[in-house]
Amino acid sequence: MQIETVGIKFKNSNHIYSFDPNGIDLKKGDYCIVDTEKGADIGVVVKEREKIDPSTLVSPLKTVLKKASKEIVEKAEFYDKEAEKLYPQIKQIVKDFDLEMKIVKIEASYDNSRYIINFTADNRVDFRELVKKLAETFKKRVELRQIGSRDEVRMLGGFGPCGKVCCCAQNMGEFDHVSMKMAKNQNLSLNPNSISGLCGKLMCCLAYENKGYLEAIKEMPKVGSIVSTKDGNGSVVYNNLLKKEVDIKFVKGDETEIKTYALDQISFKREN
Repeated sequence: MQIETVGIKFKNSNHIYSFDPNGIDLKKGDYCIVDTEKGADIGVVVKEREKIDPSTLVSPLKTVLKKASKEIVEKAEFYDKEAEKLYPQIKQIVKDFDLEMKIVKIEASYDNSRYIINFTADNRVDFRELVKKLAETFKKRVELRQIGSRDEVRMLGGFGPCGKVCCCAQNMGEFDHVSMKMAKNQNLSLNPNSISGLCGKLMCCLAYENKGYLEAIKEMPKVGSIVSTKDGNGSVVYNNLLKKEVDIKFVKGDETEIKTYALDQISFKREN
């Protein structure tokens, strides 16, 4: 038996979480209050109702409590901006405790009942006393959340080597799994400095563009294979996946020549 869900995103996250719509009419772009493990929170609908197999759920399905009014959304944004102003004060408190951690971003819950302090650290940090001090200082619940370098760039933003805003900061999807094989698929230099983003990890665009490159690879002949052209048979030395052009080497006696052909100008046996 399938169950009905809606897909919801939270601020500063690219992950889509499934929730029980609870009979509420929700459209893409609607803000709503949902039940989470850490209490009620606000999120935005990015996937409208769909039926899924409950066996695919990683954790029990939580429920949408209600739609968020315009007033609630505006207040949530205001509370967040006010929380950001606490950065210097919180940074000083952390310094006083002499903890090896870097404060990245301070958020407020939608109802301003708690602060979420995102930080990075090279090692595990014992922040129990710090939490007590922060709760005592601000008179509310405080949650310290250790994040990775990808999440740091996602929250703070920045420009990638291409000159555009980083993919992760544009809510373009989840790219936590990026592999060197994706760079190979795109015929890129495997020099880490050339394919790493601001976070120091492989660039998210490798994953974002990978599907398109895989489709292009299926259409192209394999490097080293023999293909037919109007000039005779030759071996493939390079595939330009974006232009869909193929560089082919011809050997005539002691002479070698390389010519470039459009994909539709050559013929070859495609492998399944």
